[in-house]
Amino acid sequence: MTDDQPTHYERYLDAYAGYPLAYAAAPEDGEPGPDLSAVAWRIEASEWDDDAPDQISESFDWFLENADTAKVKAIVIGEWEECYDTDNAPVIARLAENAGRLPELRSLFLGAISPEQAEISWIQQSDITPLLEAYPKLERLEVRGGTGLALAPVRHEALRVLRFETGGLPAQVVRGVGGSDLPALEHLELWFGVDEYGGDATAADVAGILGGERLPALRHLGLQNCPFADELAAGLAAAPVVARLESLSLSMGSLGDEGAAALLSGQPLTHLRHFDLEHHYMSRAMMARLTEALPGVEVRLSEPRSRDEDWRYVQVSE
Repeated sequence: MTDDQPTHYERYLDAYAGYPLAYAAAPEDGEPGPDLSAVAWRIEASEWDDDAPDQISESFDWFLENADTAKVKAIVIGEWEECYDTDNAPVIARLAENAGRLPELRSLFLGAISPEQAEISWIQQSDITPLLEAYPKLERLEVRGGTGLALAPVRHEALRVLRFETGGLPAQVVRGVGGSDLPALEHLELWFGVDEYGGDATAADVAGILGGERLPALRHLGLQNCPFADELAAGLAAAPVVARLESLSLSMGSLGDEGAAALLSGQPLTHLRHFDLEHHYMSRAMMARLTEALPGVEVRLSEPRSRDEDWRYVQVSE
């Protein structure tokens, strides 16, 4: 997943997790097509789209009645009614209570909602802990939107990919990830966002992740969209988790020369295959230092942003 990272514009309208999309329609829209074990199901509602039901409960009803749920491997949850004003607790509950009917579910995206439907900071999420408890074989969980999002520390034996796309990631979620035992997790991605939209995490909240004791299989770490990227980089310079990584991303954030210098003065990074630093505030001299210091690493660098120390912004907030 590290070579072509999705953005918050991706709605997964055609495919997800390697499967083509099938749409859970309103009951009057007909029967599903053939070979439904080889698709990812999209469940959604819309006030404006005539092809989608008005209530996501209708979409769930149709899906549970018409799909061969025992074979479903991937689900995409799109828009629900008034997702900018109503949280998705009923969606979480519906998925959790039907876990017995979805024994093969391996991939789940919560909130495949474009900015045209609702800005990322408007999407009202809720506590996702029940999903990880209800689906012990889930391998991939991705969430867009941080408002109201919660996660308690859990142990999950199968999860391989965990991604949070937010304009404001609550500190409680960051600590929840750091306190979770995830022995199979290979890919972890956090978009921190800003305090104005609920992103109240600090570098101290990331300590459980940087220690790495509960993440023995981790190979990609994305600490992205971060307004305190320099402080985070200083922590990464000595973080035990870094030694086992194949790729690292501090993209979309506020990284400047101070953070880059801390990284270069810390533990070696030459074992990395990819190091993504796109959207940054480094000088060109520091950009050259980084690439020269990591000759065998694919260092991804965009043009530097304006280097005004008093005005740095992350790539995705509202």
